[in-house]
Amino acid sequence: MSKKLQAIRGMHDILPDKTPLWQRLEKAMSTVCQQYGYSEIRMPLVESTDLFCRSIGEVTDIVEKEMYTFDDRNGDSLSLRPEGTASCVRAGLEHGLFYNQVQRLWYQGPMFRHERPQKGRYRQFHQIGIECFGMSGAEIEAEVILMSYRLWKNLGLASELTLEINTLGTLEERTAYKDILVAYFKQHLEQLDEDSTRRLATNPLRILDSKNPAMQTLIESAPQLIDSLGEQSTQHFETLQGYLMDAGIRFKHNPRLVRGLDYYSHTVFEWTTTSLGAQGTVCAGGRYDGLIDQLGGKQTPAVGLAMGVERLVLLLEQREWPEATPLAYIVYQGEPARKEAIQLAERLRDQLPEEGIVLHCGSGSLKSQFKKADKVGAKFALILGEAEIEENKVSIKFLRDRQEQQQVPNNQIDAFLKNNS
Repeated sequence: MSKKLQAIRGMHDILPDKTPLWQRLEKAMSTVCQQYGYSEIRMPLVESTDLFCRSIGEVTDIVEKEMYTFDDRNGDSLSLRPEGTASCVRAGLEHGLFYNQVQRLWYQGPMFRHERPQKGRYRQFHQIGIECFGMSGAEIEAEVILMSYRLWKNLGLASELTLEINTLGTLEERTAYKDILVAYFKQHLEQLDEDSTRRLATNPLRILDSKNPAMQTLIESAPQLIDSLGEQSTQHFETLQGYLMDAGIRFKHNPRLVRGLDYYSHTVFEWTTTSLGAQGTVCAGGRYDGLIDQLGGKQTPAVGLAMGVERLVLLLEQREWPEATPLAYIVYQGEPARKEAIQLAERLRDQLPEEGIVLHCGSGSLKSQFKKADKVGAKFALILGEAEIEENKVSIKFLRDRQEQQQVPNNQIDAFLKNNS
């Protein structure tokens, strides 16, 4: 027998009972972005592998272990995108979006990383991202954080998420700090795990982000980056904190919060939850002034964030949401009624564009049609039979209330539904 066809491990179907929550999140994000003046950009799923090697770095776990990379028929090395920022910057450079311009952009879609699937962390995962270009002040960092907070409020998640912030200073300050950090960890080599030993030579800041419980005491005692910052970087961070406090945003300064890539500078932040176990970060972002320059463009200030859609949907699933159901289900008996039912359904969709109108398709007794109307959750069954066609009326059966069935003239059915929706 042929092998049973199944989805690839770590890549999941999103079935109709789950898509309403995805749509709720996507719609809420689109609304917030419109409020703040952000424009949507859509990038390809496949990019040149060199883009991610140059932006993320060849000695990172993403590039070394996790990317889906292949040679196409022309011999070019291509990769499924593991994140969205590099693609967004590539698009901006290619189409001249950054030259003497301010850009506020957002995007959504699937990303791909070959790692061990866990709850809320899959090989095909979805992100919503925000990227801002051409603004160097702390106010744009505050705006991005405020946007995410507004989204949490709109989704009813604000009380479940905690904001953590930190500053990475400038590249020069961070380089000096790396030397201090490496010297500290070299004094405690016997306490470093395998990953941290490897990162000591390639990406020492990422050691601070280790989740290994055995290393937490060592990490807590490590020198702090903020002690290596100059006056200008310290003032930038204090300004951001002031903006957040003025807006009533509660936050925690986490000096161990880092980004391991050299193009990051100044502010980094995360929104975390305790409701999802180990996968507690649902949104992360920061300033990355060095990336456009790193990819061949003119040095341009930039700030962004990315949020994990799967993790946010898991949080939304823990809440009660009204089920989206159609307003009416049209049933009929006989060929003349079938023709009239098709026209009635289209007319009602014109008159009630926000409501669901479901037309029964196929054969079946009225009893079986009523069962289907009840199963989809419709509020009313609209009935067309021989008598209704002759009298130019529609019979209405109340499926959710104990009311007597009634008849309404055909040309008044839309008004009835508007008044009873």
